[in-house]
Amino acid sequence: MSQFSFETTPRILCEQGGAHRLGELARGLGISHAFVVTDAGLIKAGMMEGALTSLAEVKIRVTVFSEVQADPPEHVVEAAVRAARDAGVDGVVGFGGGSSLDSAKLVALLVRTPQALPAIYGIGLARGPRLPLIQIPTTAGTGSEVTPISILTTPSHEKKGVVSPLLYPDLALLDSRLTLGLPPAMTAMTGVDAMVHAVEAFSSRLKKNPLSDALALKALQLLYANLPAAVGDGKDPVVRENMLLGSLFAGMAFANAPVAAVHALAYPLGGHYGLPHGLSNSLVFVAVLKFNLPVAQALYAQLGRAILPQLAAVSDSEAASGFVAAMSDCVAAMPYAQCLRAAGVKQDDLPMLAQDAMKIGRLLVNNPRDVTLEDALALYQTAF
Repeated sequence: MSQFSFETTPRILCEQGGAHRLGELARGLGISHAFVVTDAGLIKAGMMEGALTSLAEVKIRVTVFSEVQADPPEHVVEAAVRAARDAGVDGVVGFGGGSSLDSAKLVALLVRTPQALPAIYGIGLARGPRLPLIQIPTTAGTGSEVTPISILTTPSHEKKGVVSPLLYPDLALLDSRLTLGLPPAMTAMTGVDAMVHAVEAFSSRLKKNPLSDALALKALQLLYANLPAAVGDGKDPVVRENMLLGSLFAGMAFANAPVAAVHALAYPLGGHYGLPHGLSNSLVFVAVLKFNLPVAQALYAQLGRAILPQLAAVSDSEAASGFVAAMSDCVAAMPYAQCLRAAGVKQDDLPMLAQDAMKIGRLLVNNPRDVTLEDALALYQTAF
């Protein structure tokens, strides 16, 4: 029997309108002064009113930091940490997309246990303890509310991650009402991001296990079935909740069976071009699937049969090819750029991007097929 370990966020609450209970939940964690990490767009849209009101109702003081940027640069997190320390907070709430949630994790850690960011990039290098932490996602994509990972952009435009069990929050709160107004393109990008998480977790070479497999399969089923409706309309709370659950399950899976070459190739696109993470993943996703197909056929066949019942009776080869075709068709139907060129990437930069991707060995080692520098360049060229 296989030996494995599995970790995740200790408490998950999925409830429509659950953000209106934030105050009592925060009070239950002993928080009396909450530092809310979010972005200016959510403040402007009025999406935080219910959550902030609930904090006020139980007499919890609030300091809001709304300067989070996409793919957060180090200096933004450092500014948030200074603001939290100056305010004297004793708990952190992440409210927003993956960038806000990733930033909140590090604020909760660094306010309580100061340490330099460059010293903790990597796996298991961070020291604790941290402040109490609640995560409330407003997109169905990163699964950051159930992962021990925080990704930042360094001054040299590299994407680097802090990976530590300390970054699991105390509570993940899923409220599908917060995602009803998400625009189609953002819904599509985050949804494909979550599908990539599920696929890469299921095919991860080193730490894949029965629990991560079950979660990845269920995640992909939910995401593949609900993404078109979420992009097409997005006002159905059941569809939105299914997307949130799919993202959550995929996050739980890849937190334990890490992602691989799609993410390694995507990170330089975000670091150098500022492309949204979900878009970066989507742009290289199909190319990597086709690259992996010769060695991942049996795994891709299982994924194909999970989302397409008609593949149940065909061979592994046909089922795997059917899965790759289904992912390709799904991505092609999304309302955003479909190739690197259309996203503004310069062909002359492809060798530099390939070199940067090869630096992300912590992810490439998980890919079912070895990736060389020449392979990375060829994948970028295919996606161009």
